[in-house]
Amino acid sequence: MPVRAKICGLSTPETLDAAARHGAAAIGLMFYPPSPRHLDFDRARALAGQVPGHVAKVGVFVDPDDALVDAAIAAAGLDALQLHKVAPARAAALKARTGRELWATVAVRTRADLAGAAAFRGAADRLLYDAKTPEGALPGGMGVRFDWRLLQGHAHPLPWALSGGLDASNVAEAVATGGARYVDVSSGVESAPGVKDVDKIAAFLNALRPS
Repeated sequence: MPVRAKICGLSTPETLDAAARHGAAAIGLMFYPPSPRHLDFDRARALAGQVPGHVAKVGVFVDPDDALVDAAIAAAGLDALQLHKVAPARAAALKARTGRELWATVAVRTRADLAGAAAFRGAADRLLYDAKTPEGALPGGMGVRFDWRLLQGHAHPLPWALSGGLDASNVAEAVATGGARYVDVSSGVESAPGVKDVDKIAAFLNALRPS
């Protein structure tokens, strides 16, 4: 089974085209103002209109209220919601209210952090294991990684994806070590925070293809 990939935090037509052209399964549109990848609704609408039908549009949120989620869905026609810093009950409520596929982020630094994943059973469709970032920092997109060996032997309660510090040089190792069949990248395909690079996107996706 090929490894699928989501390219997160896209903000230009050129980088979105590169992600779709080189085989991304999903693209992430960020709706979180403190992030350098944040999109306003007009820009999100324009980008979403460019996404091919076989590529999923995932809206990325940090503890959002209903109004923000509704507006983002209306603007970008989101297929899925990716939630950071949201409790299982809140995730379940958003999934039920919107009818969208729901990705719940589990921030990982130690094996004990993985135990929190079980609480999302029935509340989410997919888990995203991401590296826990320092207190006060953005919850993702910081280039921080965790020890992928922590995933070995873990009984995953849901389908899952791996994120955190991935790039073209290490994603094959991450997949081999942790067993991921879905990966998510943001800062690892950037030339500067929030600035995606078409060549790095191509290299990342090409690194997932069997040699």
